[in-house]
Amino acid sequence: MKILLVDDEDLARARLLRMLGAIGHTDVTQVSNASQAMEAVKNTHFDVVFLDINMPQTSGIELGYELKYLNNSLAVIFQTAYEEHALKAFDIGAVAYLVKPYSIEQVKQSLERIVLAKEEAKELRILSKTGENYLLLQAHEIFYIKADLCEVILRSAKGFSYYAQKISDLEQKLLAHNFVRIHRSYLINIDQIKEIETIEQSKLRFSFKNCSDTIESSKDGAKAFREKFSS
Repeated sequence: MKILLVDDEDLARARLLRMLGAIGHTDVTQVSNASQAMEAVKNTHFDVVFLDINMPQTSGIELGYELKYLNNSLAVIFQTAYEEHALKAFDIGAVAYLVKPYSIEQVKQSLERIVLAKEEAKELRILSKTGENYLLLQAHEIFYIKADLCEVILRSAKGFSYYAQKISDLEQKLLAHNFVRIHRSYLINIDQIKEIETIEQSKLRFSFKNCSDTIESSKDGAKAFREKFSS
């Protein structure tokens, strides 16, 4: 498991590094600020990032959004001395929220949760509702997913169906299935993309195989998508 550690405090990084080493994780890259973190994720595929929330200049929450745009499969574990950011942290799909000073057991459990989630994702089936009927969909059958208040709309060849889960939570379930967040309201299946068109403000418009719908990215989503898949 390749781990990125982002914290502006030297002692905090050193303590977490010792914990990770004690439980057998030695492939760890350390950075102290947001720009270094962005550069690291652009150049290397990490499995997990331990991200401090209270850093100078850039909020760890905002940095979390940016890193997820660059690497949709990146598992985010927030670490902070304060509890009040937890709701926002989980809104972007964080797998854990560690309040300092946390224990080595909490670190171990957080990493085990990531491994378990990936194993479950391999057998993922989504039971969604359309009218009075239900659809049991595999991830590869879904073209895109749209946020709709506290649930999502799934678009497949079988039509539109609803699933009672927030898009940030479903994003975590789909980490291993090639879904990318191109907008705060949209996840798309990159295996189902037919064509990509550049539109105003450098945004991207996506069309899909065997589906007449098109989806537009946000400006930040387009930038992150280009960076993720550029050669």
